[in-house]
Amino acid sequence: MRAGVVVAAHPGVEDLAVRAEELGLHSFWVYDTPMVHGDPFVTLSLCAKATRRIRLGIGATSPALRSAPASASGFASLNALAPGRIICGVGTGNTARRTLGMRPFTAAALEDFVASLQDLCAGRSTEYREGDQVRDVRFLHSGAHVNTTDPIEFVVAALGPKAAAVAGRRSAGLVSFGLLDPTAWRALHAARRDAAPASAPGHSRSYVITALHVLRDDEEHDSDAAREATGHLVLSLLDFAADTPAFATRLGHAEQEAVRLLLERRGTSATAPDRHTRLYPGYLGRIAPQDRDLVLPGLMERVALVGTRDDLRTRIAALEQAGVDELIVQPVIDPPAEMARFAELLDWMESSSAPDSRTASARWAQPERNESSQP
Repeated sequence: MRAGVVVAAHPGVEDLAVRAEELGLHSFWVYDTPMVHGDPFVTLSLCAKATRRIRLGIGATSPALRSAPASASGFASLNALAPGRIICGVGTGNTARRTLGMRPFTAAALEDFVASLQDLCAGRSTEYREGDQVRDVRFLHSGAHVNTTDPIEFVVAALGPKAAAVAGRRSAGLVSFGLLDPTAWRALHAARRDAAPASAPGHSRSYVITALHVLRDDEEHDSDAAREATGHLVLSLLDFAADTPAFATRLGHAEQEAVRLLLERRGTSATAPDRHTRLYPGYLGRIAPQDRDLVLPGLMERVALVGTRDDLRTRIAALEQAGVDELIVQPVIDPPAEMARFAELLDWMESSSAPDSRTASARWAQPERNESSQP
């Protein structure tokens, strides 16, 4: 299992990218969430200049944030700074739209956007539309301006089959936020595989974004330290539930009570038109101590990895067997120290795995790895 890190975009995180590279991590990502975090293209530009090997990803942009030409210009410019190291995560804008008080775009709009980005970033022309006007557009300058020669890796943000099918049709990989159920991952891979054209070559990667906490001896699963290390993901789920009453009704009684308390503490309601201004400040940042009680054990188990080293090895191995290629962790308390512990855990897992076990896992995962191509 490869490993990566994701952080909120802001100047200064290039030092974390350098440290991630020193630790041997495979990728370094930043979120694309305007009005909450900094600009990801500015941040990754700094990371590109400071690093030499590590792959750099944006997770995830959407057609709601920028036009395809503007987005392609950003990614191709990054590709000029870090040739062949750029990962373009694309989604419907679930979070970025909700933080603006809007709803996500459709899967059809997502697919059109991915297709346009793939064409433009490869130096091809694409159809650009404004109202009734349609024009063919392409980069009019390349060379020192942008890099359309080295490939950019495209991954589609997906929690369900529609987005996974877009990934299949566009020969793209998958990235999912807090999805730790191996059965759900097999379903996503099946949807991507079924939608992929017969001519799709090679393998496209799958990434899962989560949080991780290794328990100390005799530490409880719901300790304050565990809640703080994983609370940002749990609160993001509760924010979504508070913003989406239909989803909240599918939660258990304790989880629905946590949603009610969250709305009460933020001084808003599930129907208030300005609720996004109350729910999302500090989104995906370190939680306040007074919100620890909202980080319920069941929700921690659902979206984050908490356990002993043996517990975590079992869960990570199950994800790997389900076809997940890379585990991306967001550290929020002491990022350099958390990144080092993450790398240490994976080194321990590798060194303590029996050779027969590693071989069997590779054999099991091989069919998934051939399901679609990397563009």
